Amino acid sequence: MKFAVPVVVAALALSACGTRGEEPGTGSTGGDGAKKTVKIGVIAPLSGDLSALGKGIQHSVELAVQQANAANAIPGWEIKVEAVDDEAKADVGKNGATKLAADDEVAGVVGNLNSSVSQQTQPVFAAANIVQVSPANTGPSLTRGADGNTRPYKTFFRTCTTDITQGAFAAKFLLDQGIKNVATIHDKKTYGQGLVQYFTEAFKAGGGTIVAAQTINPDESNYAPVVSKVAPAKPAAVYYGGEYPQAGPLSQQMKAAGLNVPLMGGDGIYDPTFIQLAGQTSEGDLATSVGEPTDNTEAGKKFLADYEAAKFAEPSAAYGGYSYDAANAIIEGLKVALKDAQDVKGARQAIVDAVGKVSFAGVTGQVGFDEFGDTKVKVISGYKVEGGKWTFVKSENLG
Repeated sequence: MKFAVPVVVAALALSACGTRGEEPGTGSTGGDGAKKTVKIGVIAPLSGDLSALGKGIQHSVELAVQQANAANAIPGWEIKVEAVDDEAKADVGKNGATKLAADDEVAGVVGNLNSSVSQQTQPVFAAANIVQVSPANTGPSLTRGADGNTRPYKTFFRTCTTDITQGAFAAKFLLDQGIKNVATIHDKKTYGQGLVQYFTEAFKAGGGTIVAAQTINPDESNYAPVVSKVAPAKPAAVYYGGEYPQAGPLSQQMKAAGLNVPLMGGDGIYDPTFIQLAGQTSEGDLATSVGEPTDNTEAGKKFLADYEAAKFAEPSAAYGGYSYDAANAIIEGLKVALKDAQDVKGARQAIVDAVGKVSFAGVTGQVGFDEFGDTKVKVISGYKVEGGKWTFVKSENLG
């Protein structure tokens, strides 16, 4: 999908509340020529420990919307962004989803970041028939249900692949390095627990041994008791299921206690903040993340250049490309569903149907969804901390 070059992008950076203002030449013209408003919601942690990821999601959606408005992608309509802070908390996310669902101009939503939060927002958006496209939820049950084969909500889609794929890649990544004995630790939350589960299954199937399995309380900061339980098992690596606010200190405390082995995690730790929190002892730690590095493709390079030109206050972070593609999936659906629509609310079912059928070249690959609402792209990449930064090791398509 091609877009016009961004214009007057500075206005985007001022959208602190998440609602975009009108762009020159694309806003309401007044009288009979007035444009109707359609909103794309964003629901992500815009404050707190995970705000670096949430802000990247928000701004990437804003970029997609600005470009669509500049290209007059939906004649007669102006798209605006309505951003809500879920604070990475399930109850706050549910309230935010309720707020968005009550707005008759909201046609679709990009979010959430956390799978545990989406478990609470999914039913809210489904009840209002609002399409939800997550750029970051990797918990398999969100699309495949508890039995692994039943789609819970037909309004939910995602542009990132799942932890089944990510766990399998991580297991192979370690086994290929000759690491056969691993301890696992997770934070008891949906994402972390699921990631460790799928890693464990794949690691054992590949001939590896889980020498210890522990959990932490994510609200605590002293992980010495857990490290003391893991260390005697002498693992060659520790696989962590969770996010960087806990993973960074855990890595640091492991090394301080003499457990000088790599800590490996999923996309939840793949952020520069992990290295800041873990300090110099993070050297050699490992992570996986969904998709190829954004700057590995021409589409990704263009996205990053456009994002930089927009001068957002925060970087696009790990999920920028996925958020941009998620927003554009909704926009592609709007092109079809709003063509002859009188209002947004009455077109919501048509929007859901249209998003399910999209197919276009995006930043993260060919954007399209299977019968469960999952992305058809199942590329995972591995990274290693070298010289105080994440360095790319390899990618693999497990589709």
